[in-house]
Amino acid sequence: MLKTLKRRHFLTGSAALLAAPAILRGTRAYAQSPTLKVGHVSPRTGPLAGFAEADDYILKAISERFGQGIENNGKAWQIEVISKDSQSNPNRAAEVASELILNDEVDIIVAASTPDTVNPVSDQAELNEVPCITTDCPWQPYFFGRGGDPAAGFDFTYHFFWGLEDVIAAFLAMWDGAGVGKTVGGLFPNDADGNAWGDAELGLPKPLAAAGYALTDPGRYQPMSDDFSNQISAFKAAGCEIVTGNMIPPDFATFWAQAAQQGFNPKIVTIGKALLFPSVVEGLGARGIGLSSEVWWSPSHPFSSSLTGVSSADLAAGYTEATGRPWTQPIGFKHALFEVVADVVARAEDLEDPGAILAAIAATDMGTIVGPVNWATGPVKNVTKTPLVAGQWQQEGEGIDLKIVENATAPEIPVTGDLQLLG
Repeated sequence: MLKTLKRRHFLTGSAALLAAPAILRGTRAYAQSPTLKVGHVSPRTGPLAGFAEADDYILKAISERFGQGIENNGKAWQIEVISKDSQSNPNRAAEVASELILNDEVDIIVAASTPDTVNPVSDQAELNEVPCITTDCPWQPYFFGRGGDPAAGFDFTYHFFWGLEDVIAAFLAMWDGAGVGKTVGGLFPNDADGNAWGDAELGLPKPLAAAGYALTDPGRYQPMSDDFSNQISAFKAAGCEIVTGNMIPPDFATFWAQAAQQGFNPKIVTIGKALLFPSVVEGLGARGIGLSSEVWWSPSHPFSSSLTGVSSADLAAGYTEATGRPWTQPIGFKHALFEVVADVVARAEDLEDPGAILAAIAATDMGTIVGPVNWATGPVKNVTKTPLVAGQWQQEGEGIDLKIVENATAPEIPVTGDLQLLG
């Protein structure tokens, strides 16, 4: 009851609730097996739906495991997961997060899949004082995109993923060994991800220059653009042999088709976000072979689930067996979100106290299917990093597979192929 009143205070601005007496602190009414509610926000539909492709598979398996209960202080707690679709829209993400907090009264809220989902959900959790765990978004757009102060951090919101420094290092390691010209064309949309990746201070420009690469950045383009002629002309004029950036799948498909039409043939194309998913690359036909991207998780990652004991290889194979579709990177991180939830539930001193849940989140130090999660390690408060490598889509029999072609940034993850130049 108190949590509901507290949350409504933040939305209504009712000063009267500030003086609410301690007697309002209600006691959760429960039978022998109490229930803790977890809200989950994900882009099931819209241009970011590839990030949520494995949601049904993961949520089904997690619900089965949670149905066995998670023990806390000698009592088996049931965990109810309530999942809502952000529709790939930041405003909708904020709206459904608010619904989960105010109407469903969730005790913890989790989210994944780019700043368009993670940031608005985290902001609602911070506003309404609800513990929140997120992933699948580079930490800079998550942290600085929400106005984070490294000296202060946030109070209720915690995030695990890699950072721009990691993706830049992985890309540079891959390009350095390719023997191509150090001329790079940058494709950065006018959104949270694109503005972070292209930022003059925190994004790609400075590290690329320091490594001797000349970056041609034609400026921000609007997402869902239908014309990349200006960018292609600029890249051709600069003799760009590499193209990089961060794009949603429809934008990359448009760019890549127009590049072919206009005779632009770079030797390496390394794009974040758009090239993560086999369905997107398959849709590009023969021109999808040889494209490269960051790799956050794969069947080759040497990690297992703390919740079920399943290996990365077996989790990926289980998804393919259940759906008939190839593995996709978000599988591991969606699973890891609920690993962390289960670990927090088991360790919290009092699951009726949001402060105790927060303390358990902050004290997390565990191994997950995507690697270690430990918020004491930084790089800033509320953020911890997971390993990252670089990969390339290559022919595998009659299909395609994302091969890990560079692991200098995380040598514990094995290389599974060699980089091949385009055309």
